[in-house]
This record gives sequence, structure tokens and C-alpha cells, in this order.
Amino acid sequence: MTPQVPPHATWRHVNAALGSLVVTVGIWLGGGALPVSAVIAVAAVVGGLLLWQGRSVGLIWAWSTLLLGLESLAFPVITLWQHPPDTAEPSQEQMATLLTTVVFGLFSSVFWISFAWGLFRRARRGQESTVAIVEGAAANARKARKGRNPPAEAR
Repeated sequence: MTPQVPPHATWRHVNAALGSLVVTVGIWLGGGALPVSAVIAVAAVVGGLLLWQGRSVGLIWAWSTLLLGLESLAFPVITLWQHPPDTAEPSQEQMATLLTTVVFGLFSSVFWISFAWGLFRRARRGQESTVAIVEGAAANARKARKGRNPPAEAR
């Protein structure tokens, strides 16, 4: 007999694979020509991290967007490292490329990190509301038991 897998576990794995794919494509685009083995290793490590840290689909995507934000923050630095200016004073074309890279990297990193922050807050609120619902249900059950079964001395 095969063990039953809860449906939420399957969705967690699908979303972790999709999040890993998104983050890996971001690293591949930012890193330039990476070998296929490095891309596969990155995808496996990111997928493992997302499954380990993401107890829910919301947390998986919160971690994915945080990693995208960190990639976007590193993108200008990687570009400057890969393409240093040829002379002491870069040309207008090089300056335009560097300025575009820095502005785009900072703008997208602020966007993705802010989005991740919102997803983390939403996931935390969801956990708090779940705890409150469970605690409320337990309190209601205790009240119901007290009302139905009076103490022995009252009988």
C-alpha cells in the first residue's frame, strides 16, 4: 500500500520547483554564461532551501521574492565586476550602461524586497490567525465540556 501524500505537500513541492526555477533564471541572467552544471546545482540548492524554509506556499514565494531582490541588488555589482571601464575615464556609452544597470538593479531590488516583506507579513498574520482560531476553538470546547458535565459535588 502506498502512503497518501497530503494535497498541500504536493502544492508545496510544485511551488518550490517553480520558485527555484524563477530564482535560477534570475541568477543565470545576472551571471552571464554559467555552465549547465552550475545552473542545475543552483536550482537544487534553491529548491532545497525553499522546501526547508517554506512551510506554506506563501512562505515559499516570500523566500523566492527575497532571493530575487538580493539578486537584483547584486546585479549592478556583478556587471561592474565583469565589465570594468577600459580607461580611467569611461566613455559616454559605458557610463550610460553603468547608470542604467545601477538604476534598474536598485529599483528592482527595492521592489522585490518590499514584495517579499509584504508576503512575510501576510504569512505571519495567517499563522497568528490560525493560532487564534485553534485557541478559540479549544476555549469553546472547554466551556462546552464544563456546561455539559457539571462537577461531581453539584450532582
